[in-house]
Amino acid sequence: MLDAFSRVVVNSDAKAAYVGGSDLQALKSFIADGNKRLDAVNSIVSNASCMVSDAVSGMICENPGLISPGGNCYTNRRMAACLRDGEIILRYVSYALLAGDASVLEDRCLNGLKETYIALGVPTNSSIRAVSIMKAQAVAFITNTATERKMSFAAGDCTSLASEVASYFDRVGAAIS
Repeated sequence: MLDAFSRVVVNSDAKAAYVGGSDLQALKSFIADGNKRLDAVNSIVSNASCMVSDAVSGMICENPGLISPGGNCYTNRRMAACLRDGEIILRYVSYALLAGDASVLEDRCLNGLKETYIALGVPTNSSIRAVSIMKAQAVAFITNTATERKMSFAAGDCTSLASEVASYFDRVGAAIS
């Protein structure tokens, strides 16, 4: 996993060049948005349990067969596994947002996820739906448009962070489908 600083150093080193120009400007921007980034991660982390349970509930409401005998969320063990997977995905999305880099998400969460879900018979369309619900929740928290809970954020526009977190959830959906 590379954070924004390590990525710039590695890229500059590979080119045998000093850090400067657009790379330096990107780091300045990353630092300037640091408090907003921390607030965005905090908004996800402090609401993680509710986000995951709401996403799984929404997925089940749209597909009640999941909790019928033979469904993938039938029995407490399977429901717990579903909630656990949602927590893991959300945790790695928060790591990626904190680092400003998707490599930790890709390497430690998404690598082999589709194959695992196929082997276990997990319905990918339901999993993708739960991920899309979490994506909408995360964007709402980061842009402070969640109707039930408002967070205090550092001054400034957080739309770029909302777009960034949305892209991480899109990576999850693409990896599962």
